[in-house]
Amino acid sequence: MSAFATVRRASAIANRLFVVWVLLFSGIALLYPPAFTWIDPYITPLLGVIMLGMGMTLQPADLQRLLERPRDVAIGALTQWLVMPVAAYGLTVVLSVPPSLALGIVLVGAAPGGTASNVMAYLGDGDVALSVAITTVTTIAAPLVMPAWVIFLVGEQLSVTFAALFGSIVQVVLVPVIAGATLRYVLDRRAPGVATKSVDIFPLLSVAAIVAIVAAVVAMSKSTILTVGAVVLLAVVVHNAIGLGTGYGVGRLTGMSEARSRTCAFEVGLQNSGLAVALATAHFSPAVALPAALFSVWHNVTGPALASYFSSSHQSSPSPVTADD
Repeated sequence: MSAFATVRRASAIANRLFVVWVLLFSGIALLYPPAFTWIDPYITPLLGVIMLGMGMTLQPADLQRLLERPRDVAIGALTQWLVMPVAAYGLTVVLSVPPSLALGIVLVGAAPGGTASNVMAYLGDGDVALSVAITTVTTIAAPLVMPAWVIFLVGEQLSVTFAALFGSIVQVVLVPVIAGATLRYVLDRRAPGVATKSVDIFPLLSVAAIVAIVAAVVAMSKSTILTVGAVVLLAVVVHNAIGLGTGYGVGRLTGMSEARSRTCAFEVGLQNSGLAVALATAHFSPAVALPAALFSVWHNVTGPALASYFSSSHQSSPSPVTADD
């Protein structure tokens, strides 16, 4: 077996057992925090690696899809932008979540869609092209939308400004994504074999980076987890359920096909929690990052579970992955 084939196989295994790795290393982090607290200064660069990998998956055809289906892209993006931040804030009030943790929950709610939604759309017989289009739009708009919601909902608790949040998101999201997309464009034309191998390798790097980020946050938040971890977990579980359910419901109510409604569910319910972690550790505290770390674990449980349910459902239309109805 060639070295590349070995890496590709390792990447597939890492993706399939993602939740296992997160739970395993998070458990180790709780038992022995010093094993992971040293990662703290590297959380933002690690997220940059993840976003670079996302950019590597984008091609000119993906931008063309934005023009081909503006209505459904707009519905998916608007639903995420409206439902998740408002639901996050509402849960912090209803559950009387402590201020620092409430800020973390709002950060998750205001985050754009994550690449996990694209994978789940594929596995759940959704419309992958639409998924990529919505993720692209919410990611590109994140430097404006995310700080706006955070300042609006919890601005009185913050010492950080809109400009500071905007600058951080541009650096850790927009720049790496654009760099990745540019690199893919160049490689596709000059070294297509290298481009293919790069796209296969980046999932392994992304899994390793996410596991490291979550373990670091758990290690730095041990005391918080032991005292108020239950209420934060409850908020995360309900928040994720609201996103998945509302996304699917809005899709059906607006006349989307079954495949596109499934995609909308994943796009609304699965957030870029890694971005929320990076912003929390850069501008606030490990406690603020805790809800995002827990969300990262939980949505990688519910996402595959829902995708499995969708894929086994007899109500799905033929060939829904590339449906263009």
